[in-house]
Amino acid sequence: MGPNAVGVEVESAGSCVDGADTAWVLLSFVLVLVMFPGLALFEAGLLPSKDTLSILAQILVGVTLLSVMWDVIGYSLVFGPDHGGVIGDLSHAFLRNVSYTECNTFAPTIPAAAFAMFQMLFAAICPLLMTGAFASRFRFWPWFVFTMSWELLVYYPVAHWVWGGGFLQQRGVIDFAGGIVVHVTSGTAALVTAAMLGRRKDFELHTDGEFPPSNLPLAVTGTGLLFIGWFGFNAGSALKTGSLATSTVVSTQIGGCVSSLTWLVAASIGSGGLPPGVVVVANGAIAGLAGVTPASGFIDNRGTIGLGVILGLSSYFGVHLLKRKLRIDDALDVSVVHGLSSAIGAIANGFLATTSAHPSLEHEGLFYGGSSYLLWAQLEGVVVVGIYSTVVTAALMYVLERLFKRLCGYGLRIDLDGETVGLDISEHRETAYHDLEVEMSEEQKALLPMHFGEPQVAARRRTTETSALLETQALYETDCDSGLLGGGLINELP
Repeated sequence: MGPNAVGVEVESAGSCVDGADTAWVLLSFVLVLVMFPGLALFEAGLLPSKDTLSILAQILVGVTLLSVMWDVIGYSLVFGPDHGGVIGDLSHAFLRNVSYTECNTFAPTIPAAAFAMFQMLFAAICPLLMTGAFASRFRFWPWFVFTMSWELLVYYPVAHWVWGGGFLQQRGVIDFAGGIVVHVTSGTAALVTAAMLGRRKDFELHTDGEFPPSNLPLAVTGTGLLFIGWFGFNAGSALKTGSLATSTVVSTQIGGCVSSLTWLVAASIGSGGLPPGVVVVANGAIAGLAGVTPASGFIDNRGTIGLGVILGLSSYFGVHLLKRKLRIDDALDVSVVHGLSSAIGAIANGFLATTSAHPSLEHEGLFYGGSSYLLWAQLEGVVVVGIYSTVVTAALMYVLERLFKRLCGYGLRIDLDGETVGLDISEHRETAYHDLEVEMSEEQKALLPMHFGEPQVAARRRTTETSALLETQALYETDCDSGLLGGGLINELP
């Protein structure tokens, strides 16, 4: 669970290990690992073809980088001995004294190493959820440094506050499987990065800034993998087999499905009765899965259905507000689908948490005879974490923008020429589809590997550009600072 989410304090020896519980957590580890290719395929299918490999690279590189960071210092900073309710220490660096045969205070029936590996994937996926927000704009090396820094400055402290014995856990905040720790942090950071980097080129040419997806079957396949993996994410957080894992499986399935159906109905009404697009169904499911995550082990079936409807409506209209009214180019609506939905799910614990789903709960929700204590604790947790993630992300973006401009001569955002060609070619010198043609200069063609011959580069599935846009590109093609376009909040940084 949110390990130790309800105050379990049991120090155990080797005889503590339960084979069934250990098998379930290890299986859940594999299920959560499936979410990484799922996330990559989901995002790649919804983005333009010319940015496919950039997303795949960010997910693949991200999981390797963040897994190693977790092994070296992450686990110790999150679950090491508490210091002032703020952070752990380095006593478990390199997983020192994390046993394969003995349990620990956070997972009393499985080996401590199994718990550490399971939590590794939560730490790894959190910053990678943001990639859908700033897609098509973030240069690779600035993104690499940003991701590493954000993990260290945001995820590790927040995870300790909520799960590792920190001050929010001490104040009664509960988060079953990472709604606050994973989705609220990444959702608020997604909003900040999208706003500071600015809108993508051609944002205004598309209705509500919704770029046409490049490969919907790919996106739907990714949605399916994410849905499957979410059972490991949520039900695995029970850290044992039995009734709690069963209850969480039910909440995960029903929450995702009810939210998806709510999106379907809302979209059909909004279109005058026309059948909805497949993207609507997929986004609704993801919003429901993210939103039910913090509550999945604490609420019963009736609470899940009600929460699913609320999650569906709030995320559906939230997406429209984000792009239609605020004109913020969060490419795949991460701030709403993940951030807003999980904030609502976390607060819902204050109303819907019940001992019938989780017998070890210290405080029930208002709708089940509890006091307002849990509701206020949940509100505090969401607000504190949301503000902290927002402020640190903005400061980090500001510092890295200045740093890269000084040291490398370019900022965080790709220049207009590179954005027009696509990050696959401009950053990685590869392309996902050999029948993709984009406008390239001779200098850019010279950078391509040998296996990209002229016939492949020039083969015929055109991504056309209007003459006006090409003229705009020409004005900037020698300007290394031209990437921060479209209303980005760091445009004017020296």
